[in-house]
Amino acid sequence: MNLFEKIEPLLLQVQKPARYIGGEMGSIMKNKADVKARFAFCFPDRYDVGMSNLGMKVLYSCINARPEYWCERVFAPDTDFEALMREHHVPLYALESLEPIKDFDFVGFTLGYELCYTNIPNMLDLAGIPVWQKDRGENIAPIICAGGSCACNPEPIADFFDLFFLGEGEEVDLEVMDLYVKMRDAGATRSEFLRAAAQIQGVYVPSLYDVTYNEDGTVKAVTPKDGAPATVKKRIIENFDACPAPDDFVVPFAEIVHDRAVTEVLRGCLRGCRFCQAGFLYRPFREKTPETICAQSRKLINNTGYDELSLCSLSTSDHSQIEEMMDGLLTFTENEHINLSLPSLRVDNFSTGLMNRMRRVRSSGLTFAPEAGTQRMRDVINKNVTEEELMRTCKIAFSGGQTSVKLYFMMGLPTETDDDIRGIVELAQRVVDMFYEMEHRPKGKPVQISCSVATFVPKPFTPFEFHPQDTREMIAHKQSILEEAVKGHKRIRASWHFPDTSILEAVLAKGDRRLCNVVYDAWKRGCVFDA
Repeated sequence: MNLFEKIEPLLLQVQKPARYIGGEMGSIMKNKADVKARFAFCFPDRYDVGMSNLGMKVLYSCINARPEYWCERVFAPDTDFEALMREHHVPLYALESLEPIKDFDFVGFTLGYELCYTNIPNMLDLAGIPVWQKDRGENIAPIICAGGSCACNPEPIADFFDLFFLGEGEEVDLEVMDLYVKMRDAGATRSEFLRAAAQIQGVYVPSLYDVTYNEDGTVKAVTPKDGAPATVKKRIIENFDACPAPDDFVVPFAEIVHDRAVTEVLRGCLRGCRFCQAGFLYRPFREKTPETICAQSRKLINNTGYDELSLCSLSTSDHSQIEEMMDGLLTFTENEHINLSLPSLRVDNFSTGLMNRMRRVRSSGLTFAPEAGTQRMRDVINKNVTEEELMRTCKIAFSGGQTSVKLYFMMGLPTETDDDIRGIVELAQRVVDMFYEMEHRPKGKPVQISCSVATFVPKPFTPFEFHPQDTREMIAHKQSILEEAVKGHKRIRASWHFPDTSILEAVLAKGDRRLCNVVYDAWKRGCVFDA
């Protein structure tokens, strides 16, 4: 009996069975007899979330572009299907071949959010792979690896993995696979391969570093051994414009969170917001030319059939040729009625020219991030945006026909006071007042300002890394102030995060290897899908 014969009878017993069958348009099939190495790309969350992930799409395309390698997709099964898999002894499998991932050469996880960590031991256990790296023996396969933004501090899950990719993966992933094939064919052991892989820039092998602690619990020393480098440097793609990008996506059968074509227009950030991890991790700032962006977008739309194109970056309006890029995209999006989404726009460089171009297609709602309600707080966090610039930008949006704007804020920032929290609602109300003072405002619909207020989480490699996070009580107090302040403001909506979620995120973002046991114990007690 092949694995699908065991899977098929279970599908009618679960929600969204299309998550588990593969075969979607754009999925890549190869003859496994013709490939030298197989890579199971694991997303530690449900299919609905993982299929929206651009990093998976990029590396899926990049690895499969090499005929000798085959990358397949794996997602965390929802609890209903997982229970049936365990009951009927169905191991975790890849969607393309429907074969168990324990038989692959690489099992790689992408780490985008700390609260997905408990899904990692769960997926390894479901696959029949030892959760702890020390228990895997000397057989070279499978190599359990991970990359992504959270890999900048891999220590809280270090003992589960053979190696981590630090930085951008398009090149280093393939270099490690090339080394693996060479050493596997020469009869190397897992330890021999890991020692060799550690010499590649961007590869961190936790088992080659001993950690000692001071009496107060702080880290005393991290000591490399067996020739491992004292410092692991991240990998970056220097010529980003020439970096291969997917010209096709797997188009899902089931509904997913963001079901659209996505083109990455730049990496890095020109700004220096002191709380923002991505702004520091993805430096230096690099952008693609308008010609490259338009050509890649055109191919992607043609191959997938999507009617929405999203331009992905930390700040799309920071592109030095944003209007030329929009003109190029409009040559086909306007005629073909393709919605053009620019989700990352700066308050201080949004222009009438950009708004007029966006009006020519079915653009989605506009989102801006003043981050704080008072100028004092914006100065503290180095958010170089003034209230006048926000008002000018919102006025441009309203003049272009928009009646709803979303504003991103943070609470719990260093030196913050209760007045800074009230300032969030006061600033939003001034935007509302400005709308009704406009002589040529949009008619027929009232204005709506949505304020999304995240809780500050100190993250590694940021200037605010060592600033203490607010306690649970402090967060709850500030949220109550926000809730009270927004009462009576009919045109303003505010939302915020559950305090415990933000506190747990901070613990996992900044913790050390001693958290491996915490993550493991939490999983054993039933914690999965904590995000």
